[in-house]
Amino acid sequence: MTAWFWYALFIDIAAVTTMAVVIYYRRHRRSDLMFAYIALNIGVFSVASLMLTQQVELAVAFGLFGVLSIIRLRSDAISQREIGYYFTALALGLITSIGSGHPLAMTGFAALLPLVLYIADHPRFSGSVERCSITLDRVVQDPAELEAELSRRLRGRVVQTKTDRVDYVRDTMLVEVKYRPWPADRPVAPVYADR
Repeated sequence: MTAWFWYALFIDIAAVTTMAVVIYYRRHRRSDLMFAYIALNIGVFSVASLMLTQQVELAVAFGLFGVLSIIRLRSDAISQREIGYYFTALALGLITSIGSGHPLAMTGFAALLPLVLYIADHPRFSGSVERCSITLDRVVQDPAELEAELSRRLRGRVVQTKTDRVDYVRDTMLVEVKYRPWPADRPVAPVYADR
């Protein structure tokens, strides 16, 4: 293997570590996705580098990565923000493996992509939206009442809700919630308000 390969591998590892650990994990605290981004990136880099040494057509390589993307995105419910990180990890692996013949362009793009994610996902621009799943001890069918109940329990403004499961026998429901926490000094209503 040439010195350019090792240089490209070093740039790839530095870029994906910056993206997955320094930016994504520090802001969103999901170690499972941090691991997935790094593993995907290293896998893409390895496969693309091997394909280039074996003179495989680039169209075949992109076709394989397209299939990989579809399988991953259909296998788990992830947010649009996480999809952005996912495709950036994929792009970094491709850029660094294919671009080893053009080290300046490769290094520039490998630095640019994490920088763009850092800015685009900065709390100042994207807001501090948190996400969680909550099991309610009753089924709430009215959207306004559900939003008020979740707002009281989470002590924040509900941005989006998605009902994952309703159990009428046990009178429970599982809801995925995105919300913005209220400031710490804001008075809140009791969590278990009268029904």
